[in-house]
Amino acid sequence: MKIALCQINTVIGDIDNNKQKIIDGYKRGVDDKTDLVVFPELSLVGYPPLDLVEKKEFRQAAFKAAEEIASITGDTGLIFGSITEDDDRIGTDIHNSALLCYDGKVQFTQHKTLIPNYDVFDEMRYFDPAKEVQIHNFKGEKLGISICEDIWNDADYWYKRRYVKDPVKELVNNGCTILINISASPYAYGKRKDRCEMLSVLTKDDKIPLVYVCTVGAQTELIFDGASMCFDTGGNLILLGKSYHEDYLLFDTEKKYQPIKIVEKSFEEEILSSLVFGLKEYCSKLNFKKVLIGLSGGMDSALVTYIAVQALGKENVHVVLMPSKYSSEGSISHSIKLVENLGITHNKVSIQNVVETIQENLAVPFKNLPAGLTEENLQARVRGIYLMAFANQFNYLLLNTGNKSELATGYCTLYGDMCGGLAVIGDVYKTDVYKIANFINREKEIIPHEIIDKEPSAELKENQTDQDTLPPYSLLDKILKMYLEQNKEFNEISEKIGDSIIVQKVLRMVDLNEFKRKQAAPVLRVSTKAFGYGRRYPIVQGWRK
Repeated sequence: MKIALCQINTVIGDIDNNKQKIIDGYKRGVDDKTDLVVFPELSLVGYPPLDLVEKKEFRQAAFKAAEEIASITGDTGLIFGSITEDDDRIGTDIHNSALLCYDGKVQFTQHKTLIPNYDVFDEMRYFDPAKEVQIHNFKGEKLGISICEDIWNDADYWYKRRYVKDPVKELVNNGCTILINISASPYAYGKRKDRCEMLSVLTKDDKIPLVYVCTVGAQTELIFDGASMCFDTGGNLILLGKSYHEDYLLFDTEKKYQPIKIVEKSFEEEILSSLVFGLKEYCSKLNFKKVLIGLSGGMDSALVTYIAVQALGKENVHVVLMPSKYSSEGSISHSIKLVENLGITHNKVSIQNVVETIQENLAVPFKNLPAGLTEENLQARVRGIYLMAFANQFNYLLLNTGNKSELATGYCTLYGDMCGGLAVIGDVYKTDVYKIANFINREKEIIPHEIIDKEPSAELKENQTDQDTLPPYSLLDKILKMYLEQNKEFNEISEKIGDSIIVQKVLRMVDLNEFKRKQAAPVLRVSTKAFGYGRRYPIVQGWRK
């Protein structure tokens, strides 16, 4: 069987444009004389559609579009993902479904069986599971169609499974001859390698070819890398779609292919590519043409500025330098050097006079108490006012430059350096920020070495460094990774770190600053546990006093 894989980039809710992409891809498959054309999970409505599926008008528009797509099909089969509805009046009555169309209508529908509700997934809120799985006879093959999560429960691969049912094993036991999985699998570093290993084990054990079609694109914080895959009966990866791009692949089950060994690049290259893609997608889908960054002379804002240039082009990136009396001379000169290296525009606007005026106005009500954190935060908030003024005046999207280490510990100021419409590196630890910067400079200096070598500082008081408040980042990030991503607790972390006092301090900072993260900009997700939709902790809680 000759199968076309259409790895497309959809927009959530844009049913008309998504429909046209499906029709165009199908026609291309017909021109190539394929037997079957396959699109990703929920490709007609976009993934994840969230509460849009609760709107009756939205569902009806999706049903109508699905019928229109089916009506143009002929002898060549078409599989795409959409929502469907039943009337058994149990649960939501809505399904996440794969529709198989040919000869002018929908001939077969397979609902998703395993409905995830962990991390960034909340599908149980919207969808009912399939009551059964069935194979479908088509052109001499028995198609076993499944949807994303359905294939992530193989007993031969997972030491501990999430679900009792294994719909793919049922399809195999029912005699399917080709497995087809349509997917919308969010990216995190290492995920593509995991997918490949898992699918390889499955196909090798069951001796059945597999077509895995994954969506590409970014939907707010979720990044979908594409990288659709085909496997032969020996478990060999034989076709691999592009990462972070739409793609079209042709797979002939009778043809011999050379195995593909490498599916993921280095950590630095993958993370950089995903962040550039995520920012580009966010701006494109919200129609932002230009972005704005507050350039401090520090590593974080330098990296975000570089990412912005890669995503949107130097002509669409503007930075503002906002020195105070605590800003070092290098903060300005090094920032200017970066501006020149990248070829972007900038303004320099001092905050000092505004800060002094506010302090004078508050001197009496504040009873001339000694300066402290309030005065430090005041500077960050004045910068936030400046940046939002630029954003409003010139219709820029303001990018937040905070990293994951800062966001975790609350080492950031609400309505100050936390301003922005998107947190570009909010899922990147500080130590990894430096790794990525050095990767960027691997061939020539783009980010000035003075910025990379400089001791991190917020420069909100004399001779300030981040380590006045935080442990060294090399230690801090080890603790944070164990706590946030590995779900380890105080005793286990303390045993590995060897300093219970520092661990207690860090964990307390993370817990106490949940209120800040609830008000933070959306964070581009590149790890297995990012702040935002996939990590839900209470603001008010008494677990750790």
